[in-house]
Amino acid sequence: QHGRVKIKSTAQQEEEKRKEREKKLKIYVAARDACFSKRKEGIWDDEALQLTQQLLSSNPDFATLWNYRREILMHLETKDEVQKIYEGELSFLESCLKVNPKSYGSWHHRGWVSARLPRPDWARELTLCDRCLSLDDRNFHCWDYRRMVVKMSGVPVDQELEFTDRLIGSNFSNYSSWHYRSTLLPLLHPESPEPPTVSLTALVQNAFFTDPNDQSAWFYYRWLLGRGMSEMISCVYVSRDEERVAVAFSRPVNVSMFICDLPPGTISDITNEHNLTVHWTEKHTHRDCALYTGRTESYCRDSATDQELFRSELSVEKTSVLQSELQSCNQLQELEPLNKWCLLTIILLMRALDPLGYEKETLAHFQTLKEVDSMRSAYYSDLCSKFMIENTILKMEYAEVRVFSISEKNLTTLCHLDQLLLVTHISLSSNQLQRLPPQFAMLQCLEVLEADNNSIENLEGVYHLPKLEEVDLKNNSILKQISTLADLQPLASCPKLKRLDLRGNPVTQTANIESQLAELLPSVTDLLL
Repeated sequence: QHGRVKIKSTAQQEEEKRKEREKKLKIYVAARDACFSKRKEGIWDDEALQLTQQLLSSNPDFATLWNYRREILMHLETKDEVQKIYEGELSFLESCLKVNPKSYGSWHHRGWVSARLPRPDWARELTLCDRCLSLDDRNFHCWDYRRMVVKMSGVPVDQELEFTDRLIGSNFSNYSSWHYRSTLLPLLHPESPEPPTVSLTALVQNAFFTDPNDQSAWFYYRWLLGRGMSEMISCVYVSRDEERVAVAFSRPVNVSMFICDLPPGTISDITNEHNLTVHWTEKHTHRDCALYTGRTESYCRDSATDQELFRSELSVEKTSVLQSELQSCNQLQELEPLNKWCLLTIILLMRALDPLGYEKETLAHFQTLKEVDSMRSAYYSDLCSKFMIENTILKMEYAEVRVFSISEKNLTTLCHLDQLLLVTHISLSSNQLQRLPPQFAMLQCLEVLEADNNSIENLEGVYHLPKLEEVDLKNNSILKQISTLADLQPLASCPKLKRLDLRGNPVTQTANIESQLAELLPSVTDLLL
């Protein structure tokens, strides 16, 4: 301990301590073996209960002994005074928690005992939780137990919310309390997906104005402003030639896009009209799409407006609330111009309010973030890429075209590819992309791909694109580290591919490259090396 003089022990003292430890260990092992022997013989008596108590008092993390103790207690339940037995067990457990307040076995056993008590004293249990959390407000074992007690005893939600207020008031950096609030608010306001009122944001604003560098309040703030995001079927695409249906969703689900090959002959007759309905049973929603006579394809989709698809975690139901929050964050940023949490939250608020209108300010804030938090610059680059893609999709929607062009934007990653289901022409030229991800296979209508002047090393995502005809991969890094054409194999699954530009790639230095590519891609008639 600090400030205490360290006293050196003599060899004789060390020897005495060793003998004392050996003596205790011998007693412990004898008691343990006796317990194991009794359990093996099916003995559940008071002596066995005392033995387990002796052992668990010094080592409350012995799971097997807790199991044996429960067996004994259930056997003793057949006698009278069940209430007294379990009340005594609760007192014993308090002594175990003093030995180790974060003992998995002790907290689990206490929950088991409380559930079996004929007349549980829930007020006592809540008081115990208060005491434990006052010693360590991040004891997640205690938090889990408290939630069980609250549920069993029917404590009102608003009362628990006040409890979190008290803990946060004494320590703003209490992750557990902030998280608990995020589980309580939806119970208190189950039908309120809109952003919170000023009264609900006052506590968290007080927290990050007091300590802007503490991330716990910022995480909760982002959750608080982002409640109520809905999920829906955003697009259904039907192709008569491929006899295929593709479905995209507004939010990430188990599969962000679903592709279904229909049985042969289902919609191949061009002289008939076909009406298809996609049901999403989990969300109790559906989307209809009609394939009219004489048409080879059809689609039904929602417009990708900023309110429907790209809310950047934050809801837009009440612009006035978000505008007020943005003003508060801007005030804090004037005081703390290099605070990363404040900058990131400002970006998210700007995107929720007007992603296109605030695009210039957003890019400037990202540049500042990379400078003040250089260890996470790659994360900020990816997040910035995500937002630039969202903005480009919005602009494309407003222009009502099926061409997606996002060249020279320093993109480091690709996302929202499921929202490009209907795009026929994509330009990704002059960015910093290293791969075309598997989600690229969602682009079922793609005819032309321009991805020149990047750092792409493989084409894993360019797989089974039925309409792809032209691919420009000039000045990339394809076949940089291996000596086979495996990285180009996905292109072989694109039956209509006619033009391929590989100039400026390491693959062009491979021996007999032209003949190998001719064998791998027989449909390509215009090959540039």
